[in-house]
Amino acid sequence: MIDTKWFDDMEARIPKGGVRTRFAPSPTGYMHVGNLRTALYTWLIARHAKGTFILRIEDTDQGRLVEGATDVIYRTLEECRLDHDEGPDVGGPVAPYIQSQRRDMYGKYARLLVEKGHAYYCFCEKTESEEDTGEFDRADDPCRSLDPAQSLARAEAGEPFVIRQLIPHEGTTTFRDASFGDITVENKTLDDQVLLKRDGLATYNFANVIDDHLMGITHVVRGTEYLSSAPKYNLLYEGFGWEVPTYVHCSPVMRDAQHKMSKRNGDPSYEDLKEQGYLTTAILNYVALLGWSPRGDKAEQEFFSLEELVEAFDIGGISKSPAIFDIDKLTYFNAAYLRAMTPEQFAQAAAPYIRRAVKNPGIKPEDIAPLLQQRTEKLTDIPEKIGFFDALPDYDIELFTNKKSKTNAEISLGVLKKLTPVLEGLSDWTQDGILGALTAFAEAEGMKNATAMWPLRIAVSGMAVTPGGAVEICRILGKEETLRRMALGIEKLST
Repeated sequence: MIDTKWFDDMEARIPKGGVRTRFAPSPTGYMHVGNLRTALYTWLIARHAKGTFILRIEDTDQGRLVEGATDVIYRTLEECRLDHDEGPDVGGPVAPYIQSQRRDMYGKYARLLVEKGHAYYCFCEKTESEEDTGEFDRADDPCRSLDPAQSLARAEAGEPFVIRQLIPHEGTTTFRDASFGDITVENKTLDDQVLLKRDGLATYNFANVIDDHLMGITHVVRGTEYLSSAPKYNLLYEGFGWEVPTYVHCSPVMRDAQHKMSKRNGDPSYEDLKEQGYLTTAILNYVALLGWSPRGDKAEQEFFSLEELVEAFDIGGISKSPAIFDIDKLTYFNAAYLRAMTPEQFAQAAAPYIRRAVKNPGIKPEDIAPLLQQRTEKLTDIPEKIGFFDALPDYDIELFTNKKSKTNAEISLGVLKKLTPVLEGLSDWTQDGILGALTAFAEAEGMKNATAMWPLRIAVSGMAVTPGGAVEICRILGKEETLRRMALGIEKLST
């Protein structure tokens, strides 16, 4: 008989009362969108209920670990403000929170399950992949019918073994999911999955159940790919005599109607989206709506702060249907978030992207930023819009012809020649000063403002489309550079 005192002590450590959720990623590289959504939903369930959010690192599959991947997890959660109450870095009452540091306890629970009659020692020679999945065939494992005392003696004598779950042959198993309701399966369709491998390491499915119970997890959020494993999880809980947590299975995030999102197919991770110029706030808002809809008085609301999501989020809004990731929709969200920023916030976010194109230290990013805020959908759009501030591009004189402004090459040449001494003599090189000089010039020449502005804007930018007009561009370039570019325009038009 196994001494139960250690198990009683483990039970006594489990926090009781209140909602407890966990995000349990494997450190295998990037944080894909589906993973981020799981983290967000798990965090929102805990925060909405004023419960506890736990970070657990699941590194049982040592062959798939990627160096630095744990840092990616921490960094992503921090950037997204998904703070955890317990975890490897902050500790907690049910430490350790890294699976590889918990390996000794899994063997004890596997042996306890054998003693309870819900698992058995298997001495058959099978491949490693068969040990991991149990998918060798549907025939009974011959070790299943061995006398328990005989099996224990062989195991204690040092014969190599795995421990398998003893699935009942008869009857059914029913589990309840928050989104999908009650799901019933016939036990004969389930295999005797491996719980403990020959090397003493627990399989993912077994370690998960043990850790969720010992950490007092009340709500388990995961993808629908685990629906087929849920009956076996239920039987494990029942075998130990433990309470089954609330299951919340989320349908996959799809690239299109047929394909799940995958890094292998070039679909973006969270870090990729950041590099593509999307704001974390916009990413989170959009990801929250990938498979969840607000209800009640917020049913029509699209834009949510993280605090508003905490208030509005309820499990009942999670959809059973797969969600299709639409990059255009994310761009729409991102543009709205950029435009809703204060000018100071936008200038700070835009500065690195402005500096990619404008190296001239005499031009300040905060001078250019106001021209961009209402014209930017993604931060990465910025460099291509403003390169002309750093260097005047080579341009065709056909740009000087504009029907709306009533200009052509000849008119533009005349405007630039007459305008040069006006701007040379301007001492007040400010927005108002330049605008006043240009409008006074147009009035004196009997032309519309646009007829004076268009040739000047082409001469100083070399582009038909620019953020900001002639006045803003001249102010930012400065008087000397503006006059130099006007002279180049006159020269181009004169030849």
